[in-house]
Amino acid sequence: MHTILICDDDRDIVSALDIYLTSEGYKTIKTYNGQEALAAVASNDVHLILMDVMMPQLDGIRATAKLREESNIPIILLTAKSEDADKILGLNIGADDYITKPFNPLEVIARVKSQLRRYTSLGGAGKSTSLLSVGPISMDDGAKSVTVDGDPVSLTPIEYNILKLLLSHPGQVFSSSQIYEQVWNDPAYGSENTVAVHIRHLREKIEINPAEPRYLKVVWGLGYKIDKGDFK
Repeated sequence: MHTILICDDDRDIVSALDIYLTSEGYKTIKTYNGQEALAAVASNDVHLILMDVMMPQLDGIRATAKLREESNIPIILLTAKSEDADKILGLNIGADDYITKPFNPLEVIARVKSQLRRYTSLGGAGKSTSLLSVGPISMDDGAKSVTVDGDPVSLTPIEYNILKLLLSHPGQVFSSSQIYEQVWNDPAYGSENTVAVHIRHLREKIEINPAEPRYLKVVWGLGYKIDKGDFK
């Protein structure tokens, strides 16, 4: 059974999410600020976090940043429509997705299931090893590990799957919509900013100078690629 941590200072929202999730068979942990969330993660086996952005004591953005120092647990931010800047900031510091309030229960469940599938797949033990390599970047999809010049790199599930998609098709350009549809497995309506944030975060982990990327290239107006010709 997967355990979902819910963190929101609005107790009615926490109660509603608890009802949605427990009806789907998930175990839940209820917290009401970022400090409580950090303590709960430290003492429980948590598989996914639903985190409100605006909270007292420790907000969702800072709590996400602290969690990402030690953990790749999927984090879905809960945001208001007016918090667009916080959505981008949250994705920048390692959140995997966001849901805008007021939310549809079916959307919450769908996004939770989608993130858990990626997290379980990323952490699962593979029986066979699939090696992907372009230049200094190597991915062992059996062991779910990535190295750059032999040094291990820690990626979130979303970052890992974006990199896997590009490494599996070196030289091929993928638009933001194509990346979103294949990695998130959702329709790509207005997905450009979300993909761009994750690409930028991925570059920070695999590039020596993210401002002048050598490996993960943008093809202006078209999309992103890893060009195998760069490493001949």
